[in-house]
Amino acid sequence: MKNISITELAEITASKSAVPGGGSMAALCGGLGAALVEMVSNLTIGNKKYSDVEDKMISIRNKAQILRNDLLDYIEKDSNAYAQVMNAYKLPNVNDEEKRVRVTEIQNGLKNAVLVPLEIAIKAYKVIELSSEAVKFGNNNAVTDGMVSAMMARTAALAAVLNAKINLASIKDELFVSEMSEKASKLEKRCIEEENRILNSITF
Repeated sequence: MKNISITELAEITASKSAVPGGGSMAALCGGLGAALVEMVSNLTIGNKKYSDVEDKMISIRNKAQILRNDLLDYIEKDSNAYAQVMNAYKLPNVNDEEKRVRVTEIQNGLKNAVLVPLEIAIKAYKVIELSSEAVKFGNNNAVTDGMVSAMMARTAALAAVLNAKINLASIKDELFVSEMSEKASKLEKRCIEEENRILNSITF
């Protein structure tokens, strides 16, 4: 899915199909945020003015590249996770055994549909951390691009958490729900706080 054109992806998203949905778009947003970190890094690397941070920016760029590729892969991974849930709901539901299997598959699918967006959120938070470094040490002429990367990554993380939360509401495993809810809330808070810190670190 990551290899189709932007226009094609937008058209598929706009269709009646339930996938790709919000989780996939969160992954895309996070991937683009990481790409902006790479851009700031590349505009800094090789510039004599920033020679003292060259190695740091190379490291930031390389980490951002890995996150970009990972997050773009999650466009399809999130769609597959939700498709698993939809397919589970389509299982036969006539006799007791079929009902038991269907319930088990639905619950397993829902858990996966929580874990996948939370993985997106975690990776998006890592992008925010790199955005902070890019804003602090990168080329001053690209500082707003670094700030935008933080904003996009924050949106990615919060959108992914939102998708996880809606699936948690249908899961019967109370321990899983408790643990994932706490994890989601902490991620949400950290992303908002870090983005605010980055945006407030620069004045124009």
